[in-house]
Amino acid sequence: MEIPSSTSIPSKMKAWVYGEYGNVSNVLKLDSNVTVPQVKEDQVLIKVVAASINPVDAKRMLGMFKVSDSPVPTVPGYDVAGVVVKVGSQVKRLKVGDEVYGDINEKALDHPKRFGSLAEYTAVEENLVALKPKNLSFAEAASLPLVIETAHEGLERTGFSAGKSILVLGGAGGVGTQIIQLAKHVFGASTVAATSSTSKLELLKSLGADLAIDYTKENFEDLPEKFDVVYDAVGQCDRAVKAVKEDGSVVTIVGPITPPALIFVLTSNGSVLDKLKPYLESGKVKPVLDPKGPFPFSQTAEAFSYLETSRAVGKVVIYPIP
Repeated sequence: MEIPSSTSIPSKMKAWVYGEYGNVSNVLKLDSNVTVPQVKEDQVLIKVVAASINPVDAKRMLGMFKVSDSPVPTVPGYDVAGVVVKVGSQVKRLKVGDEVYGDINEKALDHPKRFGSLAEYTAVEENLVALKPKNLSFAEAASLPLVIETAHEGLERTGFSAGKSILVLGGAGGVGTQIIQLAKHVFGASTVAATSSTSKLELLKSLGADLAIDYTKENFEDLPEKFDVVYDAVGQCDRAVKAVKEDGSVVTIVGPITPPALIFVLTSNGSVLDKLKPYLESGKVKPVLDPKGPFPFSQTAEAFSYLETSRAVGKVVIYPIP
């Protein structure tokens, strides 16, 4: 793709913006006159090619963590894939023309950026992004950062390792599809079990699940088998603790929590993407994009409405971004 020289980077851009908290349909608007963000010393400016949306974007827009949010108006979007068009004075690794991807907010709920990825340009710290695997399209790459890093951090926090068993709650969602693959193909799980609705069971098996559990027909906590780790990606912690071995671990990303489970909020880190790059390039770990997408940039509000149905498989991607 053609890369604008630093002299041709415009001062204004198109971006999706909300100026007050509320439902997507009421507050999110496309604005053609948003100022292109300035690049700090440790940041790169990315010409956005693709982005993906996450439940955290919708929760943030509703004002669910406004006490720790940056002030509105806000351009939403955590996940980005695009091309570096400008680098700050302290940037050492990346250069203009590099194809990169990442989660632009280091602390997901602690003052995330006002200028997110649902825009023509976004500025992000060099350490939060990584070079895009060559075999992935921009749309595929944009689907990955937040969910694959969340999957990885949760597994690390439980001390997951080769030979252990795991149960994934919400196996067909954005995070769940990556937990299954990382547990099986990166960490070396002995058994991966995962829950989904009936129509998504085959997907779970294709990603590496040994046991695909239809939550519309059976209760996972009634299985005779208990697991070393239960990773709850949907908010069923009270049931998750009943499916874990006595000395096992339960980790969740959706509160409230039931002891002894632990909950965490992702810390974005481009080095995790670098570490997982060989698995992505070999195809052992794959992006999973919802078949209804990608949604064009002009239909970002519709993409959020679809995400809120909780029926999406894998990730909802916005592409192309003009």
